[in-house]
Amino acid sequence: MNWRVKPLDAILATAEKKSLHRSLGAFQLTMLGIGAIIGTGIFVLTAAAAQKAGPGMMFSFIVAGFVCAVAALCYSELASMVPVSGSAYTYTYAVMGELLAWMVGWALILEYAVAASAVCVGWSGYVMGLVKNWTGFELPYFLAAGPTWGMNGFVPTVDFTYGVINLPAIIVALAVTWLLVIGTSESAKVNAVLVAVKISALTAFIVLSFPILKGENFTPLMPTGLFGHDGLGVIGAAASIFFAYVGFDAVSTAAEETKNPQKNVPIGLIASLAICTIFYLLVAGGVIGAVGAQPLTVNGVVLSPDSAAFAEACRVATASGDAPIVCSREALAEVLRKVGFEQVGNLIGLAAMIALPSVILMMIYGQTRIFFVMARDGLLPEKLADVHPKWKTPWKMTIFTGLCVAVAGAFFPVGQLADVSNSGTLFAFFMVAIAILVLRKTDPNRHRPFKTPLVWIIAPLAILGTLGLYLNLPMVAKLVLPIWAAVGLVIYFAYSRSHSHVGRGLIEVHEDDKDIPPAPGTT
Repeated sequence: MNWRVKPLDAILATAEKKSLHRSLGAFQLTMLGIGAIIGTGIFVLTAAAAQKAGPGMMFSFIVAGFVCAVAALCYSELASMVPVSGSAYTYTYAVMGELLAWMVGWALILEYAVAASAVCVGWSGYVMGLVKNWTGFELPYFLAAGPTWGMNGFVPTVDFTYGVINLPAIIVALAVTWLLVIGTSESAKVNAVLVAVKISALTAFIVLSFPILKGENFTPLMPTGLFGHDGLGVIGAAASIFFAYVGFDAVSTAAEETKNPQKNVPIGLIASLAICTIFYLLVAGGVIGAVGAQPLTVNGVVLSPDSAAFAEACRVATASGDAPIVCSREALAEVLRKVGFEQVGNLIGLAAMIALPSVILMMIYGQTRIFFVMARDGLLPEKLADVHPKWKTPWKMTIFTGLCVAVAGAFFPVGQLADVSNSGTLFAFFMVAIAILVLRKTDPNRHRPFKTPLVWIIAPLAILGTLGLYLNLPMVAKLVLPIWAAVGLVIYFAYSRSHSHVGRGLIEVHEDDKDIPPAPGTT
């Protein structure tokens, strides 16, 4: 039957038999989480959030952070109970069965791959802005950005007027893929340095922008209201900004490489989330107060930041030398340039250029880990998990993932990629929140090293919060998830259901993945 469950004891036995070296403590996990979280979300999506909500994006960060916090508390309980790879996929398999686990794993593939693509596009914007500022060189428009996508009713439309292919995004995606294939994973020290670079850049931005805040820039506070059409408004911006918090669940994928995971995984999850939330609020306040962040309008109508009309309005404003910050592809660097700190703005661009590839690496690695666990369970062809004889890496799935990331980064704008990634992420978090409630009822006596406080309040809040944000995504992003799910169901019933190890009665303890390299950020 499709609701067959993989017993928790079998999952834990698999973890005990595996030989992955446990080397991460609470501090390293927190650094890993901050490294995965702070990326394109705050460096790039701030401009899109301002277009959707104006100064009200401050509330958007709070809403998104709150939903992420209650989801993190649910994640922490399950991650401490089940310290194995696979994240929400593994948790769902243990609690609600194979079919729903497959759907969560399929959604996580959407999350990680599309998130990596979004970071590639964000990296492209900062690099090209830096190159232009330093040398005056600009790529032709058709190589600097992908086309503009929209909807005509339920029919997708594409406009190549303002871009055709994002060449820098392709380059960085393929470069990171190559590093992962040959096994050049970051050391813990390198990861810590890159985290320090990002935090230093954000701190410099806060220190320079706060003394010049202007109170009038915060009015009107919510020019698009609380709810708007097609992803506009404070809640619509929160649904997009949620991407800025994605990455903390990468901590749970490293559970098998963690010392004392029952204690350290919850600490790493919650500490990294808290630190990032504080930074995000301060940075958003700096952007609004220093240069203003009112949405760009045409004839009094607020435009969607991913629309062709918005691209044209920004082109006209840029040509006249009066482009608002909502048009920027490198918002934080551009804010400092606008207020007279041009060289510091360039340094922030440089910091983004150096540090964002580490986020891409974590996202691609996270997806290959999900692929690996699903292949280990027989739901995907086990040949996908083949380890390269020389480099000892899962090279087939890494190359496949990298190519998908490069293609998506080449042809889609960062805002739409972030929204599509959010749809997969929100579904996974939704399922985890349900799983924790089911497990409290079906297995109440199991040892829980970390128990979610007020679980019958926290978990329903996570369920309602993730569902609410999903419903406030733009139509394109909302449609991608059910279409992706339908494709996943076809694959499940055509292949996975009949090849499942659990379905065939093979609930064995695995030892054949001992050569898989540890997570980036471990030693």
